[in-house]
Amino acid sequence: MIVGPGLTTVQGTRASIGRSDYGRFRGNLFPFGQFRRKRGTAVLHWCTDEVDPRDRFDYWREVRAKGLFGVTAELARERRADFFGEFSLRRVGGAGLVELKASPYAVERSASDIAYAPGEAICVYQQLGSGGWFGGMRTSEFAIANGSFATSHTDLPYRTAPLGSGGFHLRILKIPVSSMPVQDKRLRELAPRTFNDQALAPLLAACFADLDEIGADDAASTVQSSLVQALAHLALIERGVVRPGSRRGQAALRTARLSQARRLIARRLQDPNLAPAMVADLLGVSVRHLHMLFEMAEKSFSQTVTDERLKQSRKLLRETPDRLIADIAASCGFESLATYYRVFNAAYGMAPGDFRAKGTDGR
Repeated sequence: MIVGPGLTTVQGTRASIGRSDYGRFRGNLFPFGQFRRKRGTAVLHWCTDEVDPRDRFDYWREVRAKGLFGVTAELARERRADFFGEFSLRRVGGAGLVELKASPYAVERSASDIAYAPGEAICVYQQLGSGGWFGGMRTSEFAIANGSFATSHTDLPYRTAPLGSGGFHLRILKIPVSSMPVQDKRLRELAPRTFNDQALAPLLAACFADLDEIGADDAASTVQSSLVQALAHLALIERGVVRPGSRRGQAALRTARLSQARRLIARRLQDPNLAPAMVADLLGVSVRHLHMLFEMAEKSFSQTVTDERLKQSRKLLRETPDRLIADIAASCGFESLATYYRVFNAAYGMAPGDFRAKGTDGR
């Protein structure tokens, strides 16, 4: 389900619901929803467990689906007693990031839904469940597999339903068109479609994962905005609206490649031979270009590798108190125990064993 206009942003601790009357839903948002913190981020979370089972689907349909998401939800009456749904929303870099889980039902974003609650946003959608079907567009219908992406403008009709009995599980980034540097009439013609560029898909996935994991403190806000713009422009590159060689296209590719490079490093920390040439090859760029990517960041390639290895070793020291320190050093990719002790002491002013005994993060 590519979410409609409703939850575009979170401003402070209040959901912005577009043209829908906030006063109408205010009483419903907070008795049956709560804000929790995700690494400093205000997150609106709501679940049908907080509603009488007899009313769960009706509430989801009228308040959550139509009132907040701008879509029409349908489910056979005899199946409504077992309905379950939950979603979370947070503001990231000027966009809205929604994660939604729900048992199977049918969704439509009709012309009347669009007229009632226009969204004026670009959606980047990630399928996390068993798969989904899309139809009702001017283009042909399609299915989207687990882990795959789709993109669209919010204000074009579609129908969708989950393919399996597991229902919906998806993540959607909604980027207001007004916040995008690219102002092109083709943006409003982007009907739902799978993201088909296999070279760009891993970059899109890396940015999406980073955006979901990052906190929301002042230091992170610039990173969030950069990731949101990169995701928007990667989507538009795939759609042919932005040229890869343009200034915006190149900026998006640099941000996404840096994100992917960091993830490649994290997955290969155990290898003591982890080097720029290895990551550059996996990323499909030159070593020179890889170093240029890290010049954009606060830390060089080698500093990033060392910091990630130290971070992983601290985690293991805390969580596996009986494990040999030499084994931890090797599992994190340090070439020798002596090197590990030297680097650890330089970073934290204590030996790994003292850190473990202290039982803190060593800072």
